[in-house]
Amino acid sequence: MLQQSIINSADDIFLQSSQEVRARFEREGLSAAVIDDVRSSIWSYHTESRRSFPWREVITPYRVVVSEIMLQQTQTYRVEPKFIAFVERFPDFATLAQAPFDEVLRYWKGLGYNRRAQNLQLIAQRLLAEHEGMVPLIPEAMLSLPGIGTATAASICAFTHNQPTIFLETNIRTLLIYFFFDATRPIHDKELFPIAAKLLDASRPREWYYALMDVGVLIKKRVGNLTRLSKHYTKQSRFDGSRRQIRGKILELLLAAPACTREELETLVNDKAKRTQGVIDELLQEKFLVLNGKLVTLKK
Repeated sequence: MLQQSIINSADDIFLQSSQEVRARFEREGLSAAVIDDVRSSIWSYHTESRRSFPWREVITPYRVVVSEIMLQQTQTYRVEPKFIAFVERFPDFATLAQAPFDEVLRYWKGLGYNRRAQNLQLIAQRLLAEHEGMVPLIPEAMLSLPGIGTATAASICAFTHNQPTIFLETNIRTLLIYFFFDATRPIHDKELFPIAAKLLDASRPREWYYALMDVGVLIKKRVGNLTRLSKHYTKQSRFDGSRRQIRGKILELLLAAPACTREELETLVNDKAKRTQGVIDELLQEKFLVLNGKLVTLKK
């Protein structure tokens, strides 16, 4: 109970001080004093309420890459147990690169968006083949890797090498909108990037981004998900009845059974819209599945 009251107190102190900072910003604009005040309030909150995750407490390039790919479109509470099991089974790039894909998929099961598992193994293979198993120092060198866009490349470099890169994600957008924008219009990332760059504490960027994300989570909890005001906000498409659900069901069935015919899969999926055969074709083309005669199996 005492610990909870301390947490609530830290939340309340931050929200009160942030109101004063926002009022000062309205009077002065993005002055050096306002930037200092924002940084100070963020660091003060983070000192009291830093969240602990396994990828934060033991930092290696491999663990950073795995966690950043897992955290794409997936919340931390779902990622944490899967991350622990995954890195225990595949502790480094070499082990992951050489593992049978069906086993990688088995350890990924439950996170959704299974193409990320495929991309993660391909990233491990490419880093070993092209970068001697090292994560590049600059984001631009990572953009050719599968499933890595500009934000993920920058975050990986920040968390792996403590590089002062600039990137945005949902919690950071929420924080920036909360401090510097009103809630009456959509906000483009091009408006947020210059502010993020001015705010960045380049002396310790890794921990700074942890702090931004932690404060963003607090703002979502106590104020609301302001990232919905971002022009880049996209609501996750409905899962029930979607092709994504059919893809997941097919992969789940093949994890449970070594092989099935296309007809058996169609019967087991039981999609009234008759999309199963088309989805099987997609998965074959994307090399999730292999066709051996009449039998469909997972890629090994």
